[in-house]
Amino acid sequence: MNRRPSRQEMLALKGSELPLSEFLDLFGVRVRRPSNVYDIAQAMSDTGLATLPDFATCGMGDKVQVVALVTVVSQARQSEDDDAPEGESLPSSSLPRRLLIGDLPSARAGVRCVSANSALSQATYLMRHKGCDQVPVTTGMAHVHGVVTWRSLALMYERGKEPTLENAMQQESLPFTDERQEFFACLPELTDQGYLLVRRDDASLSGIITHAHVIDRFKSAAHPFFLIGEIESLLRRWLGTRLSEEAIKAVQTNKKVVDRTGKVGDLMFGQYVRLVDGEQDKTSMAEQADLNWTALQCDSLDRVQFVRHLQKVQEIRNRIAHFDSEPLPPEFMGELTAFTALLRDYVG
Repeated sequence: MNRRPSRQEMLALKGSELPLSEFLDLFGVRVRRPSNVYDIAQAMSDTGLATLPDFATCGMGDKVQVVALVTVVSQARQSEDDDAPEGESLPSSSLPRRLLIGDLPSARAGVRCVSANSALSQATYLMRHKGCDQVPVTTGMAHVHGVVTWRSLALMYERGKEPTLENAMQQESLPFTDERQEFFACLPELTDQGYLLVRRDDASLSGIITHAHVIDRFKSAAHPFFLIGEIESLLRRWLGTRLSEEAIKAVQTNKKVVDRTGKVGDLMFGQYVRLVDGEQDKTSMAEQADLNWTALQCDSLDRVQFVRHLQKVQEIRNRIAHFDSEPLPPEFMGELTAFTALLRDYVG
């Protein structure tokens, strides 16, 4: 969080509805991360305010209403179970949100540039030895004269022009965008040009996006989603075939009796944990979990280790589902991969 509005500024928002991007702007934030989400939530709580829907989990294109914190607490008591795991507010299917240009790390990582009076060899050196497929030619970082690319170099030689920096540049129809643009809306231009130049609000370059950056971003984002999806699919198959409807209904305590379906596909991830956790505080639930574990017929599994691993996967899943834009640390990916392999062995 880059700035904290005064108490008067925040109280003046009460009862208003505004786009999430404008709400985040009040705190100097563009991309939600765990640290700034915590700071904003703390500032709102200190002022007795909250948002509906929750600013931390709603889509970037949504609008939020600023309300008194007591309103949110009251609604939560009416609709949620007091025993539900902390932070478990999403169903088993993760909710998507808009992907912005600024969500790609390369959009904010800076750009290797050369000045307008540089020799062409300076640009080609960056391209050959530094892995830069596009080298902007700039004055400062705001005035972009053109971009040297492999294609523009080839065109220069094909046309028989003198090998100079100016002749080697692509100078027309440069693909500019900014961090707030929706990523998928920019895909056609990225596909056509092969790259996008990302600008800050002051028009200076903040980064560059290429096909390679998109592939890296989607690999880091999609892999954990697919692993979580497989884990939940395997859990549903295993638990659903071994446990009774009554056992499933027992953990659906955040629903009215008539809404307790007894279907494992209607459970939240935290309820998977409660089905098998023999150390949970509520005695009746712990006793039922003992019966469930027996019904699963997995004597070769260490139950304590299994539950702890399941809880760790729940923590990682919540981090993903709450739209953390940073790639998962390698150790988290290791946890997901190991647990997926374990379930494959037992469920098939």
